[in-house]
Amino acid sequence: MKFMKLGTKPDSFQSDEDCIRYVASDLATDVVVNVVDVKFYLHKFPLLSKSARLQKLIAATVDEQSDAAEINIPDIPGGPPAFEMCAKFCYGMTVTLSAYNVVAARCAAEYLEMYESTESGNLVYKIEFFLSSSVLRSWKDSITVLQTTRTLHPWSEDVKKIDERCLESIASKAAAEPARVDWSYTYNRRKVSNDNGVARDWWVEDLAELSIDLYKRVVSTIRRKGGVSPEVIGEALEVYAAKRIQIDDDDDVDEQRCLLETLVSLLPSEKQSVSCGFLIKLLKSSVSLEDVRRKLSRRIGEKLEEASVDDLLIRASSEGCETVYNIDIVETLIDEFITQTKKRDELVCSDMSVSDSSKSIVAKLMDGYLAEISRIEPNFSTSKFIAIAEKQHPGISKSEKKSICRLMDCRKLSQEACAHAVQNERLPLRVVVQILFFEQVRPTAKPLLPPSTSHGSSRKTTEEEECDSVTATEETTRDKTSSSEKTKAKGVVMSRIFSKLWAGKDRDGVGDVSRSDTSESPGSATTTVDDKSTPSTRRRRSPS
Repeated sequence: MKFMKLGTKPDSFQSDEDCIRYVASDLATDVVVNVVDVKFYLHKFPLLSKSARLQKLIAATVDEQSDAAEINIPDIPGGPPAFEMCAKFCYGMTVTLSAYNVVAARCAAEYLEMYESTESGNLVYKIEFFLSSSVLRSWKDSITVLQTTRTLHPWSEDVKKIDERCLESIASKAAAEPARVDWSYTYNRRKVSNDNGVARDWWVEDLAELSIDLYKRVVSTIRRKGGVSPEVIGEALEVYAAKRIQIDDDDDVDEQRCLLETLVSLLPSEKQSVSCGFLIKLLKSSVSLEDVRRKLSRRIGEKLEEASVDDLLIRASSEGCETVYNIDIVETLIDEFITQTKKRDELVCSDMSVSDSSKSIVAKLMDGYLAEISRIEPNFSTSKFIAIAEKQHPGISKSEKKSICRLMDCRKLSQEACAHAVQNERLPLRVVVQILFFEQVRPTAKPLLPPSTSHGSSRKTTEEEECDSVTATEETTRDKTSSSEKTKAKGVVMSRIFSKLWAGKDRDGVGDVSRSDTSESPGSATTTVDDKSTPSTRRRRSPS
């Protein structure tokens, strides 16, 4: 920290009780200055030689029949301590200026009109020199000076805009290249350092000591001046929030509200500037703040794929909530994700792989969330489960379904998975055909579809009948034919199954299989088919 000493005479100010200050001198005092609740017994000459304001006050109050005068200055910035520094300077006594008292001294000197016009080398000039040449060139001193301005508003703003000068100094240093940082700073976190060992976010911990109002002004100034990436701004906000937000503290509700609203307003607009985890932490702290929660939900919806199941386990407020965890918020986040994804797909048509990947990740995230919340939430209703489950794969088009299904290796599916897939009406027809084919040629193949009628789909009845015919046909051929005849019988069965599937798809309105899909189907690799095929098969083979 920088210091500046003014004057050479020893300090001879003394106290008589707590509210009386005087100068130990052989000369009798001839003026009494009342500053708030403290009386200063002083001498006119040293004061009048340097303060134009005291000259006018004393001239207006002196009694014609007495040389003694008493004046009142109750509104001097900095109060009695600041006035005492100015009085000592007038007497030529030693005064030590530092970042902690320089603003109070500067404001008091301005109030007392201690200008160069009154005397050369006066206090205002000397303090200005100290501020410009030392204090505002120091990183930590600039922060300290800025903190002291809070108690002196509006004086610190009126006097050469001291706080604004501090803001400019701090912002300029924060935007400096890490290689140029050669001053002292606080950094206790894991470093992501450059060649000289200085991290790009070296300044975030020192600024976390500021109150929220000053912090907002500093960050706003840094963003306005530029030179600091949005990612570093996001890191700074996360450090400040971790230090200031008390989730379980109900004593300072208004303070926490102001804190959350300010932090949300300072979030950079860039998507990757803050992590999804940080946004969800803010959301957990602002469940009772409607406007804040709405803004955060939109931001989280943009990058929900980055969240984890633990992030989404948000405890509900105790008032009027039937569940332990806030499931409505998660449902809102899914809605925001769907909305943001649709907007993004409409605006960006060049590369849909990123959007498809995000949808797939969020779908898996919701699968995991539903599994976990069903286990730990005693009041999780079926309607909520269905509402969330229906949003896992929103608005997937036919081409998107095909892209996702290409990632699946039908040869490695278990029999249970195969049975589920065959009964899933949303799967593309080509995938269903592949699953049936590979299951049919598996040596230990069993009927895929159980006799249960739980699903009740139009395709289910047809497929069950064909599976029964598969079993019956295989038993017959096992007793009466050779191995070559078995192959031929399997071909008949497969052809019948494929024909029924295609016919079922057409009836259900989900057919519309392109020529490329049909040619890629493993049905083309089946053995020669008997001429005794079904009418639907003949129709499929007839030229269009």
